[in-house]
Amino acid sequence: MTLPKTMRGMILTGHGGLEKLVWREDLPVPCPAAGEVLIRVGASAVNNTDINTRSGWYSKSVRGGTASGASAGYGAAADKDGGWAGNALSFPRIQGADCCGEIVALGKGVPGDRIGERVLVRALQSPASSDAGPSTATFGSESDGAFAEYATTASEDAVAIRSDLSDIELASFPCAFSTAEGMIQRAGLGAERVLVTGASGGVGSAAIQLAKRRGARVTALTTAAKAADLLSLGADETLDRDGPFPERAFDVVLDLVGGPRWTELVDALRNGARYVTSGAIAGPIVELDLRTLYLRDLSLLGSTHQPATIFTDLVGYIETGEIRPVVAETYPLRDLHAAQETFLTKSHIGKIGIHVAV
Repeated sequence: MTLPKTMRGMILTGHGGLEKLVWREDLPVPCPAAGEVLIRVGASAVNNTDINTRSGWYSKSVRGGTASGASAGYGAAADKDGGWAGNALSFPRIQGADCCGEIVALGKGVPGDRIGERVLVRALQSPASSDAGPSTATFGSESDGAFAEYATTASEDAVAIRSDLSDIELASFPCAFSTAEGMIQRAGLGAERVLVTGASGGVGSAAIQLAKRRGARVTALTTAAKAADLLSLGADETLDRDGPFPERAFDVVLDLVGGPRWTELVDALRNGARYVTSGAIAGPIVELDLRTLYLRDLSLLGSTHQPATIFTDLVGYIETGEIRPVVAETYPLRDLHAAQETFLTKSHIGKIGIHVAV
């Protein structure tokens, strides 16, 4: 197969507003290094992490929710530590944490029979651990991602999938569903009562399905306008996100929101229960009374790093039809600005798909 020398894609030129996303038609097609594969990207999707990275929200200088600078960014204060891992990012960067595509070229040492495989790419990858413990790199943040026609990744992070679903449908899974499955496995969720916050978003709607396949009784925190859709996904009941939370009602809280009502979420846990977070949409700074933590024997868990089995488990669930994609709208890659603007309205259920292939 003869590959082109250049490709089309959207590059991030720095932290800031939507103007930092620039369309290019002369990007060099990357060459896979030893142990890597080159993927012709079929589809991607929009995630909170794409927008948070663009805006610089991960910087410790930012104390508000993700919406506070999602359109305009946070200025130069975010430049020194605006990346996912708390480091400065190098620009330009091709974002896109979600990727479904086909392997079209191989780096040295990759078996030749991988050519032609349809694959999903791990969104959350695991570089060699340091003395500080396990580390995480995000596809489309610490390395170039799927907002271009071609992308490279380590061979082991391109996982073959056999499915009749479209590229757009498959691209809705990697980031959101692996994040949700990582939270669920970190909490050891079983046939218990679980509260899911941010339940209409990509991770939240994924968590509903993934918790139900484990036999949990799922309560989804949402608005009245979205309640019926979440019940159809498998939630057993919904709670109004602006209403009161029941006290000491849940064995597990899967939280993506944080913010000013965080202490109420803790109060909603039964004694000995587990709280796990992988997001802070409403704000990262919360107040904790340590007496509540130790006197009630609670476990507070963060969830980012994923064992390799999280993603292979997820691919297995897709192939056996245990979970289904939830795609609200689809945009061509060139219209990524409009896709992110739609995403920021938070009026949808599930994911905003991005069609990449020509």
